[in-house]
Amino acid sequence: MQLSRDINVTQKTAWFMLQKIRTLYAQDKSELFGDVECDETYIGGKETNKHESKKVGGTQGRSTKTKSGVFGMVERNSGNIAAMRIPDSKANTLTSIINLYVKKGSRIFTDEYIGYHSLKDSESYEHLTVNHKDKEFVRDDSHTNTIEGFWCQLKRMVMGVYHFMSAKYLQRYIDEAVFRYNTCRDSEGERFRRMFDMSIGVVSYKRVRMVA
Repeated sequence: MQLSRDINVTQKTAWFMLQKIRTLYAQDKSELFGDVECDETYIGGKETNKHESKKVGGTQGRSTKTKSGVFGMVERNSGNIAAMRIPDSKANTLTSIINLYVKKGSRIFTDEYIGYHSLKDSESYEHLTVNHKDKEFVRDDSHTNTIEGFWCQLKRMVMGVYHFMSAKYLQRYIDEAVFRYNTCRDSEGERFRRMFDMSIGVVSYKRVRMVA
């Protein structure tokens, strides 16, 4: 709405422009290597803010009844992040993404969640954990503070700027947050150049409305 007022176009046109820009932020599958932190978070679905008649039971923890799960991985050395919406947080889902994005021989840092336990027996990675349930957040160089810092930024973007993100288009907002994070050391000119390099081609309204 603010953009529509600023440039004197309809809300629909402003929405389309912003979504078209976000298609340029789509993440590549750059391999992460070295010390890699992995974690999940959940967007939306706060039952405390709903009327009693509209509240849904059993939505605590990792339930995706009214929330969308997001999984993220950050390489400590470069600071680069990869993040994506996930259908669930089962072990098979998380480990398959890790195998796709994280180079073999890396050290992986997670919390104590059972979904990561299969990594303990993996010959491809060294798996180190911290136990958040026991208020353990750092042990030597084991922690997930970097990826949790990114979650804070993503959620501030939701609450402070966009207020609501539909599950259908959530990945595009995640892509935007990842692009901002991964280019935070770039100048505004370099950021624009990167985005411009990705803008080759025509993005139709039909393509913007379609989500894989």
